[in-house]
Amino acid sequence: MKTLVLAFSALVWAAAGLAFGQQMEIMATFETQQVTGVAVSKTGRLFVCFPNWSDQHGASVVEVAKSRTLTPFPNEDWNRPEEGAGQHWTCVQSLYVDDNDALWVLDPASPKMEGVAAGGAKLVKFDLATNEPALTIRFDEFQAPPKSYLNDLRVDTNTNQVYITDSGLGALVVVNLETGKIRRLLADHPATKAEPNVELTVDGHQPVDPRTGRTPQIHADGIALDSKNGYLYFHALTGHTLYRVKTQLLRDEKLEESALADSVELVGETPACDGMLTDERGNILLTAIERNAIGLYHPADNSYQVLLQDKRLQWPDSMAWGPDGALYVTTSQIHRTPRFNRGHSDQVGPFAVWRVNLTRTAQAARPEAQPHTAER
Repeated sequence: MKTLVLAFSALVWAAAGLAFGQQMEIMATFETQQVTGVAVSKTGRLFVCFPNWSDQHGASVVEVAKSRTLTPFPNEDWNRPEEGAGQHWTCVQSLYVDDNDALWVLDPASPKMEGVAAGGAKLVKFDLATNEPALTIRFDEFQAPPKSYLNDLRVDTNTNQVYITDSGLGALVVVNLETGKIRRLLADHPATKAEPNVELTVDGHQPVDPRTGRTPQIHADGIALDSKNGYLYFHALTGHTLYRVKTQLLRDEKLEESALADSVELVGETPACDGMLTDERGNILLTAIERNAIGLYHPADNSYQVLLQDKRLQWPDSMAWGPDGALYVTTSQIHRTPRFNRGHSDQVGPFAVWRVNLTRTAQAARPEAQPHTAER
């Protein structure tokens, strides 16, 4: 495995004169529905999803209108998993709008993270001109094992590939859209695994998995595609290490697993993160869950900086760019929910989708970064 040196900068954009308190706008709030995924179409349609993690679960995927009213997507029938007939959502985790303005919905089908429902794990592509499914990809028990949890995805429309993280067991799943072949990769590589000695502290809370009594071991989670330079970045949630691998190698179906493993590059240390996203220059945005923040890694000089830090970013989860150039981010408050808070809810206010006044070229206004020792 290759190793890079990642330098850090503690510079915050507020130091450059930006008043972030005025740069964050609530786009939608949810009192009991825990939001994770977010996606915005080229025409500004806003979609969010709610994983089936509690008895209070309702709709799985909704469209948020400008009036903030919610409409189940693509319709109410898809959002009634208890009926068990026809196509429906089981436990949706993430959303993605590709470069062709198609909406992709990833359903790991593991209600309450208790195991994959037989035949339920799927990825569905929607034509937003009709709101009809254009493609359904189903994962079998080898591609999505019973204890897996397909978490986040990126779609490369140039090469017709889909890249998915598995945070339940730790792996990358690669789908060739031209042939339909699905491969599970790096399932035995430390880059896709939680770091066992990492203990998370989020806004004063220490998340605890009730099944083990310790910090949740959440494996490969955040994912970002730098199609310009041909890299896929990924990061375990329970960990402080950022990795990347050449997408050309992930697409090579003849490459030995050992050779792929050797090609994985250890970029360096970052704060623990959930969601990841690239800007127009190939920089990597990361949600820093322990710091109520969003950070930025610059591959050009191997530096990291804090873009935005705000107490209202309670477990910033997923991110998406809007056609207006703004950043959209969900706050899922995972650390305050009963599952990881010893059975009690310490939720502060509603779960939310925020619109943040950052640009797609996040590097444009940044101060000069000065490398220094990383602080977690």
